[in-house]
Amino acid sequence: MRVGIICYPSYGGSGVVATELGKRLALRGHEIHFISYDRPFKLDVFHQNIYYHEVEILDYPLFKFPPYLIALASKIAEVAKWAELDLVHVHYAIPHAVSAFLAKQLISNKKLPVVTTLHGTDITVVGHEPQFFDITRFSIEASDAVTAVSHSLREDTLRVFELSKDIEVIYNFFDPEEYRRVEVPGLRARYAGNDEKILVHISNFRPVKRVRDVVDIFAMVNSVTPARLLMIGDGPEVPAVHQYIQSVGLAERVYFLGKQERVVELLSISDLFLLPSEKESFGLAALESMACGTPVIASTAGGLPEVVRDGETGFLLPVGNVEAMANKAVEILQDHEKWRQISENGRRHSLRNFHIDHVIGQYERLYHKVTDF
Repeated sequence: MRVGIICYPSYGGSGVVATELGKRLALRGHEIHFISYDRPFKLDVFHQNIYYHEVEILDYPLFKFPPYLIALASKIAEVAKWAELDLVHVHYAIPHAVSAFLAKQLISNKKLPVVTTLHGTDITVVGHEPQFFDITRFSIEASDAVTAVSHSLREDTLRVFELSKDIEVIYNFFDPEEYRRVEVPGLRARYAGNDEKILVHISNFRPVKRVRDVVDIFAMVNSVTPARLLMIGDGPEVPAVHQYIQSVGLAERVYFLGKQERVVELLSISDLFLLPSEKESFGLAALESMACGTPVIASTAGGLPEVVRDGETGFLLPVGNVEAMANKAVEILQDHEKWRQISENGRRHSLRNFHIDHVIGQYERLYHKVTDF
């Protein structure tokens, strides 16, 4: 099939999932056309079945803000006609699903089914804004098929927007060849001593990630067993968290590593992953951690209970209960046999439920359904 994939190219869960989906579809013989304002950062390999089309934004004095939605719609229509696309798969309702709808109107003489995948913040943040509520609802209803990355997100979407449209749950996924625990000689010693544990947090450092809770959990753990904390990613909360770490006297025990395109090596030297989020539609970082054999301490928010099995691949505690999270962290870190069992459980659970080939097959079946291919 010829598939157009529309996504944000930046560092983040939806862009990563969309790009990895396209790459794997290309390996399975499909022709994939990525359409965005920049090359997706995970689109780092050449393949004869992969194309990238850049959306050019008109810089015109009358436009106070660049009209990306219109430019994207025009580009989708252009590529759909030129490449004879069988469908477009958009990741994020606003503005991508709206642009895809407009593109369909531009080429009304050609059938162009639109599959929309909801990733979370397009519903829980953008969609909740009054000025975007109706257009978000319209974009979902106008799609030929809609998927959500968790049952939690599906239920939230149906409840908030009172939709008649059915939403299919297709989980996020990982590539077991990439995400696995690997030996990295000398890397652990760069961050921690022989008797120290390594905790890690990966996020976009937004308020919903509750990064201060990460620091508080780490502080409690460190008071019992010597530890170091790796902070991976970037975002608006970073300056405040820097100051907070200084104020509690932990600056020498915390490493800010910024955005990292590859985290496998860092997860492989880590003993525990912390994700105490207030909202989490899926929890891709938690899945990647488990795939690398790193136990997870997380909140019960959103889709996390669908990813992490409480007591088996890690522990889930109520949002904000940092003391309980710290206690469970210490419990795992001080019992090597328990840590080993949870680590192995995480890898098995990930392979059984979130293997990329299993999930890609679900998307392929959906594509065939909307196109009658």
